[in-house]
Amino acid sequence: MSRPTDFGETWTYESIVGALPGISVSTTLALAIQLGVFEAGVLLLAWFHDLWSVALAGSAAVFVAGIGSIEMVRVARRIRTVELPAAYRRLVFGSNMDVLLAVLAFCAMLTYLFVPNPATGRAPFLDRLLGPDPPVLVVYFLLLVLWDVCYRIGTGWWATVTALWRSYRYGFDADTARTFFWADVETIAFGVVQLLLIPFVLDYPVLLAVLLAHVSAVLVVTSASLWLLYAKRGSPEDATAT
Repeated sequence: MSRPTDFGETWTYESIVGALPGISVSTTLALAIQLGVFEAGVLLLAWFHDLWSVALAGSAAVFVAGIGSIEMVRVARRIRTVELPAAYRRLVFGSNMDVLLAVLAFCAMLTYLFVPNPATGRAPFLDRLLGPDPPVLVVYFLLLVLWDVCYRIGTGWWATVTALWRSYRYGFDADTARTFFWADVETIAFGVVQLLLIPFVLDYPVLLAVLLAHVSAVLVVTSASLWLLYAKRGSPEDATAT
């Protein structure tokens, strides 16, 4: 059974949901609100500004971010059902590295959005996507959705990296190893879900290459974690080390 969690023992997303003053919202309801509000925003802005050509891509991004939210909550809840090594708990939840990785991904995305390609002389991605004079509210909403996607990606990456370190550093009994195994499988699942964005980036080689490289790296690193869990199963030495 998982023990009660405190701030610093959750993803940033979970902390925000639990920190809203005077508001008690379940994680399930928060996820439903996130998906509903974002999708409504996509459809409303597409209708108002006649941007139906990008509405499907927007809906796909909202869906991927929503699945990412669900998976990150499921992974966190799953691994908190077992006794975690203190160092691993601090590293995965208390370091805020998920936010740092998200910021790095978002900065890279902003650069691609707004900076022309000097090699080809092509206009910035934003101009090609929304035209040379995009509506301000659409740009704001686009950046909001992109941040949401980047944060889920950053969190997924941190879950991946810390999983490999955990599996290399510690040995666990069979039940604990099984819990971590399924947590890692869910991390892989979210990486695979991001491939749904491929149809929308086929005309953008840089984005396509980055997406494929990112998902491939998640698969390789998390698979290494799974292999280590299997190889060291039933060897709980150092599992409670700090």
